[in-house]
Amino acid sequence: MKKPRCTEGLASVALIVCLALFFCSGWSPVPAPSQNPYPSLPQDAGVLGLKQELLRLQTTARLMQVVAHPDDEDGGMLTLEARGHGDAVLLMTLTHGEGGQNKLGSNLFDELGVLRTLELTASDRYYGVEERFSHVADFGYSKNPEETFEKWHGHDIALGDIVRVIRTFHPDVLIARFSGTERDGHGHHQASAILTKEAFRAAADSKRFPEQIAAGLAAWQPKKLYIGNVCGFGAMTCPGENYTVKLNTGAVNPALGVSYVQFAMEGLRHQLSQGAGGWSVEPGDRFTYYKLVDSVLQPATDKDGHEKEFFDGIDTSLPGLASRLGDEEKKVPQLRPALVDVENHLKQAASQADADQNGAVRPLLTALESISRLIGQSSDLSTSARKDLLSRLQEKEDQIQAALNLALNTSLEPTAVIPDGIPNQQNSLAISPGQKFAVHAKFHNGSRHPLWIKDMILDGIVPAAVQEPGRVLQPGNDYETNFQVQLPSSFPVTRPALHRSDPERDTVYQVDEPQYATLPFPPPPFRVVAHYDVPDLTSPTHGNSAVRTFATFPEISMPVVAPFTDEKGQQQSRPVNVTPTYSIMLEPGEQIIRVDNGSATTAKVGVSCNLTAGPSGKLRLGVPDGWRVQPSEFPVQFSKRGDRQDFEFKIFPSSLKEGEVQIHATLTAGGTTYSEGYSLVTREDLPSTYYYQPAIQRVSIVDVKTPKDLKIGYIMGAGDDIPTVLKQIGLDVDMIPAEKLAGEDLSRYGTIVLGIRAYDTQKDVAANNKKLLDYVSAGGTLIVQYDTGVSDFNSGHFTPFPAQLSRARVSVEEAPVEILAPDDPVFRYPNQIAQRDFDGWVQERGLYFMNQWDSNFKPLLSSHDPGEQAQKGGLLKAQYGKGLYIYAAYAFFRQLPAGVPGAIRLYVNLLAAGHGPGH
Repeated sequence: MKKPRCTEGLASVALIVCLALFFCSGWSPVPAPSQNPYPSLPQDAGVLGLKQELLRLQTTARLMQVVAHPDDEDGGMLTLEARGHGDAVLLMTLTHGEGGQNKLGSNLFDELGVLRTLELTASDRYYGVEERFSHVADFGYSKNPEETFEKWHGHDIALGDIVRVIRTFHPDVLIARFSGTERDGHGHHQASAILTKEAFRAAADSKRFPEQIAAGLAAWQPKKLYIGNVCGFGAMTCPGENYTVKLNTGAVNPALGVSYVQFAMEGLRHQLSQGAGGWSVEPGDRFTYYKLVDSVLQPATDKDGHEKEFFDGIDTSLPGLASRLGDEEKKVPQLRPALVDVENHLKQAASQADADQNGAVRPLLTALESISRLIGQSSDLSTSARKDLLSRLQEKEDQIQAALNLALNTSLEPTAVIPDGIPNQQNSLAISPGQKFAVHAKFHNGSRHPLWIKDMILDGIVPAAVQEPGRVLQPGNDYETNFQVQLPSSFPVTRPALHRSDPERDTVYQVDEPQYATLPFPPPPFRVVAHYDVPDLTSPTHGNSAVRTFATFPEISMPVVAPFTDEKGQQQSRPVNVTPTYSIMLEPGEQIIRVDNGSATTAKVGVSCNLTAGPSGKLRLGVPDGWRVQPSEFPVQFSKRGDRQDFEFKIFPSSLKEGEVQIHATLTAGGTTYSEGYSLVTREDLPSTYYYQPAIQRVSIVDVKTPKDLKIGYIMGAGDDIPTVLKQIGLDVDMIPAEKLAGEDLSRYGTIVLGIRAYDTQKDVAANNKKLLDYVSAGGTLIVQYDTGVSDFNSGHFTPFPAQLSRARVSVEEAPVEILAPDDPVFRYPNQIAQRDFDGWVQERGLYFMNQWDSNFKPLLSSHDPGEQAQKGGLLKAQYGKGLYIYAAYAFFRQLPAGVPGAIRLYVNLLAAGHGPGH
């Protein structure tokens, strides 16, 4: 019978201390420990979680897979290895997916990269893997590795990151998801495999990337290298000579309740920005194939050249750690027998756990003590041998600690109590320098043993705040305590380790915090650690830990979190972040001004404060030379934390000519100048982080003429910022909600535009396609932008005349463009379109071109990537009844927000098609 809950102790300590994060001078030589700030998956909690941890303790195997983007990973294989075999698995994703499309909204580039990183880390929880990244960027679709390496400034930036992670993680097996051949398709995919092959040997060469060696890393040689995509993804059969290892990820794991690939798919479904929410895998066999292409071991294949698994020929047992030392094993003669002893205790723990969760505690305590002693007995080994042995022993120590906490059903909940203010999601997780706050920590003893609380430590501060209650906590009870903290004004903020000055054009990130550069995000700034004892198992005299026979204490550690209410009204908690006192946002981030603009424009600045009674200050706007701004400054004063104030400056441009300028906002307060804004990025199913951006508005001055008296209706698809740009240049744009399309009077509009992927994402658009075509027939102009659902689009017969959508694209933004019909009114009214209008485009020309069309369609442009045939299906026009139907696959959704002048002029002409001279 479960005992009633009671609070046994409540302590409070005032610790008004000067805090500082500990930043290493070099890159961390060991993997950062996992910290899961939200509730564990059911498979990782209780008895199931204990058995999973005990499985991990039976092996020292380490596997690392390298992919190009989020969602490239072989989730079924990763889950099989991590959860089925207990291997330590690391997934390295070279880019953050920032160059892809967003199926949830209009956020692109780095903000999309932050979202996709959060989504991937949510998937990783299911796979059971650690995550690392490079600092090269996803710059959009690339058709070959040559272009990829050109954009990534050669091989060495990404290669150096892979080598660094190999030298940190020490994988036995290195796996490329792709093959490095044309079979992989995407140039990033090919490049990721090419780099993985290079990294296999480069990581072992201390002359390669010697700065890493100088910073404390040691050369490391993985034992085996495999490549994937040797038979095509999803293949159920494969020629024997094509593969070495064949794994059935469709096998059911009873602890998961489904197969490995099905469980991985549950994780992948968190990648909603990629459209994965509805993906599924049917029960049954599902195979994945990999080919061994390099090895430093003797072959372990059978007569057919096959292996049973990746680690064939590698001793992954605990005693096998002694064998890894080779001749150096004689320097530590106590190592092998001690490891055999630890292995036996862990087997005993696994046996006991089958019958009794708490029964695993005693052998785990013994194993913990033995491992801890071994960690201190490796000083006679060479540097490389010692580092590898220590990393694996420390990994086992961490796993034993995790297993003990599960076996004893202990929990620790450190919660930040932040001063009241105006409640909002934006500031709920934010603490700013100079702020006072409390941390409430609750330790729960869910075991049947009394536990002795040795200490509670608030970490992340210098010096660490330590409480030593020295008391026994009875089964079923809680120990609670408070830490009172004030951050100094100089405390560093929790910010991304990487940034790009121009996300639309930069293809490599600048590294700001080297020690965190390969992590998804910086670690939480604060955590609470509790050390405790099980005195009736470790001390000769029950209840007296002063005479305990064990030197090492079990511990439990969790990051400090804060509660908040999500957009659906549900209570959530996430780790706190340290953010600047003020957030300054220029809105919108991009503005288009016409060259013939003879009047003032405005810039709106939103300022948020994260301190109660934050210092007063002055807000100013920096404008180009010769421009005037009114007023010259605004006084800023906040009385409540979380408050926001909006300010509007009038700007008087001068001597306008086509080009790009910047406006920047600064707030000077309390002797500090603030010049950036931040916003919380999270979702109910995701972790959280703050996205930082400079308080800059990029202003594109464009020479563009617009048609008079043209009313435009815009039906949003997946989300884009085109309507904002159209309004900025003076066009009359109404947003038509897709769900109201059926009842809308379309005759009010001269032109109607379907946003990107409208047929993919808005069922009402497909349902009312006939109404849209009737609108064209009656004299309207309809512009349909690209869709990705090729099969559904083609089977839906949405075009007025037969046409076939394809996945054809032109990925090189500088690719030549030929105007096929220069005399067509589309290129003459209201703007004269010339070759120069295709200069300065960003990321790509276009995507999802038509590859077949009826003779009623007229192709207007032709373009192609280097070495390919001309693509003429990117801009098609057809007269249908009295009106015009236009299919526009060129990437206007990227060009217009980026302020590309020629793209803006061409888009305006498309809107005016059918309404000007010559029509």
